[in-house]
Amino acid sequence: QVQLVESGGGLVQAGGSLRLSCAASGIFFSIAVMGWYRQAPGKERELVAQITGAGNTMYADSMKGRFTISRDNAKNMVWLQMNSLNSEDTADYYCATKWGGNDYWGQGTQVTVSS
Repeated sequence: QVQLVESGGGLVQAGGSLRLSCAASGIFFSIAVMGWYRQAPGKERELVAQITGAGNTMYADSMKGRFTISRDNAKNMVWLQMNSLNSEDTADYYCATKWGGNDYWGQGTQVTVSS
C-alpha cells in the first residue's frame, strides 16, 4: 500500500520560508521519481518540482531559485524548501509519485502566505 504523508505547511509572512516534508512508504523509494505539486484556490494543480532517485531535479519556472527539492533515500523522505515566499505561493501542496502505472498523492498540506 503506497502512502505519502506531507507535513510542514502553515502560515508565513511574505518573504519568509517554509520546509515541507513528505514521508513515503509502500514503494521502492530509491528509484521512484518524487514530485511536489500545488493547487491554489480556483486554479488547476501545477507541478512545483521533481526529483529522480539519483537526485536529478527540475523546477517550474516560477519556482527556480526560490524552491529546492531534496530527498534522503535511506529515510524515504523528500523535502521542499521554499524561500522568498509571496502571496502567489498560497496553495495546498501535494507530494506525488507514479508507481506501478498508478499516480499516488498525499493528503496535502496548506501553505498560506500573508502580505
